[in-house]
Amino acid sequence: MKFSVMIDESLDKEQMNAEPQPWEFRSKPAWQRLIVMLGGIIVNVITGVIAFIILTYNVGETFFPSQYAKEFGFIPGELGKEVGFEPGDKVIAVNGGDFERVTSIWSGATLLTPDAYWTVDRNGQTLDIPVPDGFLNNLEDEEFQLKFLQLRYPFTVGEISPDKDIPLLAQDVIVSIDSIPVNFYDEYELVKNARAGQTVAMEVLRQGERLMLSVPIGTDSIVGFRPDTPIEESKNEYTFSEAVVHGTNKAFGMVVLNAKAMGRMFSGEVNPRSLSGPIGIMKMYPKKWDWNQFWYSTGFISMILAFMNLLPIPALDGGHVVFLLFEMISGRAPSDQFLENAQKVGMIFLLGLMVFVFGNDILKLFGL
Repeated sequence: MKFSVMIDESLDKEQMNAEPQPWEFRSKPAWQRLIVMLGGIIVNVITGVIAFIILTYNVGETFFPSQYAKEFGFIPGELGKEVGFEPGDKVIAVNGGDFERVTSIWSGATLLTPDAYWTVDRNGQTLDIPVPDGFLNNLEDEEFQLKFLQLRYPFTVGEISPDKDIPLLAQDVIVSIDSIPVNFYDEYELVKNARAGQTVAMEVLRQGERLMLSVPIGTDSIVGFRPDTPIEESKNEYTFSEAVVHGTNKAFGMVVLNAKAMGRMFSGEVNPRSLSGPIGIMKMYPKKWDWNQFWYSTGFISMILAFMNLLPIPALDGGHVVFLLFEMISGRAPSDQFLENAQKVGMIFLLGLMVFVFGNDILKLFGL
């Protein structure tokens, strides 16, 4: 934000050497200048909060409840195995506390907690798995969830493919294949895929009766039915007044998480490659128009812009705010020479940051 009554300390040296004119911004009381400097930040915050309120009211929140993680457990991918998860591990607590949603297991709020850890039930034994240093960097991977943890689930036979001649019926519960128990779909897939092109002895439970069936498995490992699972998403819907509270909390919670992530970045725990510039921001918006994604992206960007602009860096509004607060507390303004030099340092820093984030964006475009 810039007014005709404002001057740039680093460029307009001739006017800086003259006495402040009554119409100039620098002649106004410090508290008035502070309000102006906070104006852009406040508008960003208001925009972000309104976007999240609208999204929360219109869509609500959909999620997989934590009961699935506690009852059925997970199948770890390569990242999950590296951390220490084993097939069937049930996550029963996150950072020592209960949790509502499956996604809480790998959310930023969880991973950014100091000394974060998961508590799992492994075959009746309870143990803690610590979150390793630098694990947060994996969230940048588009296939993170696939590589980390996938819910395991029981299943029943669903719709039968019309082009398949198999003795299975809808609602059959497959108990075993060639005497190997298959309680979960991942176990079924593992045994089935190892017997591609064969006819197997499949024990099923049908309306309380156990049957032994000969079932052919195609060479492509396909049997020919769609599995039905008990896993369903839960949805929270909010009245407008509730959406105001939840949407506002979401907006400011996002700022808190990014502040924590930035702190971890300076300590070396988070890779600076996670920073994105205009290209990364552009990719946040979907290729096909989606109002919900639009409001989310708008709210996210507005809140992050407010946070970044409030950082105490000269040349940003946050830098001016720091100088104005110093003036209000001490009763004297920093010298013009100091302001000029600070502005130059701030601009150099910001230009360097721009080069870095643009470079990040370009490298990510090429998968580097």
